[in-house]
Amino acid sequence: MNSRLFWKSLAVQAVAVLLLFGVLVALPLPDDFFEDFGFVVGPLAWLACSAVTARVLQLPLAVALFAAVAGGVAGAIVLVVASHWAGMVAALLVFGASCAGYDPAAEEAPTG
Repeated sequence: MNSRLFWKSLAVQAVAVLLLFGVLVALPLPDDFFEDFGFVVGPLAWLACSAVTARVLQLPLAVALFAAVAGGVAGAIVLVVASHWAGMVAALLVFGASCAGYDPAAEEAPTG
């Protein structure tokens, strides 16, 4: 596990999510928009932010999307048990840990 990649991916994903959250809150949406459509908008936003993280950190998109799904599942479980913000923290931690498991050397073709 690459601890530096853990912190970098966690930080980039967190900033991307916070920026997108700020944009969504600033939009003139109906008051009940997130209550009615949050179950769709949230996961799509999370996946979009993971694509941004992949781009910024030059990770394969598949790695970032896998990390997003893993983090999303963990976050959803914590959300049900605790709260939205606790779920977000769990999702970010699992996202970072999943990205940190990526080893670019494992993708190199064997020379033999």
